[in-house]
Amino acid sequence: MRWFGTAAIAALGMVAGGYLLGDGLLRAKEAERSVTVRGLAERDVTADLATWTISYSASSANLANAQAKARSDTEAIEEFFAGLGFPESALQPTGANVSSYTKDGITTYTVRQRLALRTEDIERAQKAVARQFDLVGRGVFLEEGSGMSYAFTRLNDIKPQMVAEATRDARAAAQQFAQDSGASVGAIKNATQGYFSIEARDGNSGGWGKSDSPYKKVRVVTTVNFSLD
Repeated sequence: MRWFGTAAIAALGMVAGGYLLGDGLLRAKEAERSVTVRGLAERDVTADLATWTISYSASSANLANAQAKARSDTEAIEEFFAGLGFPESALQPTGANVSSYTKDGITTYTVRQRLALRTEDIERAQKAVARQFDLVGRGVFLEEGSGMSYAFTRLNDIKPQMVAEATRDARAAAQQFAQDSGASVGAIKNATQGYFSIEARDGNSGGWGKSDSPYKKVRVVTTVNFSLD
């Protein structure tokens, strides 16, 4: 009798243990149910900083004449921007050099100079670049590489809102997955914020239009892992 009693108790213990183990495995399996999705947020913005590096040169067989022409061109450029309403401080010299080459016994000197315009007045900057050929009309020889570049510097101001938008977009995608599988979306288990990119709103994002247009598109993609209930 004692043997049968001991066996019965052991059997009950095995049944109870098996039940608890199975229940624990089931709960662990349910805890593993999740879905990983990506959320996208995009926003059109306008640049808040314009920079224009103006490269120009003057050549002559006489170095003094080349230097005089370069000084005259500098004055013409300063008058051009002053006439458009830019303050004097918006234009700063960034470099100068002199080169020479000799052909058939004649030496030609070339004086190159660079001025940089920096302004937050985007509308005025657009007007300036639209009239850049006025400088050519004044006899200024603009070299290749002279062009306006626009940048958006207030990314930190819109980051929180865009991350929230991307997260909402990710949850909407997760809800679609959950609906198809007969589940519901729970809490966020983990998430990864992608990097923010600022590209041209129009044109080729990798080339033309990326920096020479004030109209930008900010984009971020987040990866979110949601639990499924």
